[in-house]
Amino acid sequence: MDAKTQKSEMTRAAIIGAGIDLAAADGLEAITLQAVADRIGLSKSGVFSRIGSREALQKAVIEEFGRRFIADVFVPAMQQPKGLPRLEAIVQRWIVRTRDVEAKSGCIYTAGAFELDDREGELRDALFSEITRWRAALRRTVLQAVEAGHLKADTDAEQLVMEISSIAMGLLHDARFLRDPRAAERAQASWERLIKSYQTEAVTNK
Repeated sequence: MDAKTQKSEMTRAAIIGAGIDLAAADGLEAITLQAVADRIGLSKSGVFSRIGSREALQKAVIEEFGRRFIADVFVPAMQQPKGLPRLEAIVQRWIVRTRDVEAKSGCIYTAGAFELDDREGELRDALFSEITRWRAALRRTVLQAVEAGHLKADTDAEQLVMEISSIAMGLLHDARFLRDPRAAERAQASWERLIKSYQTEAVTNK
């Protein structure tokens, strides 16, 4: 990669990073070419030449947030054995990320879902795709835990995924809105009670 290309890629990354900051603070609709340009000291045309339209920038922000989320929460957990150890690692990393990142800056997944829940269009479709892709990966992990005999055979994977997601959303709400310093601690306790109710006796009695 030559110096010019490298600089262009760095500038593009800065543009998307600024878009993520705007979306986390004020919503996806706050992302405009001019707002991002002002934030990083570029001209509006400079932003457009590197990213394209406002809609393209919004989609790029959603995709990059998803990439960062997966990189922080899911990818490291893949080092754990399939089954409950991997599921446990995912949830623990999700709690930590929510506490350390989203609780301070906002969550595009959560805020964006409320922002776009009653609006059809490509932006909603892009966010929907990212969230359902993540939930599908979580669902696969739950099913692997069932297959490994760590969770009960009659476990409803979709139900457990919803309950895990609810813990993360509750943590975000209590940490950001209620400003509860024990929000992550409470989320951890909720997870421990939840997963215990799904475990097989062989795992519980270890």
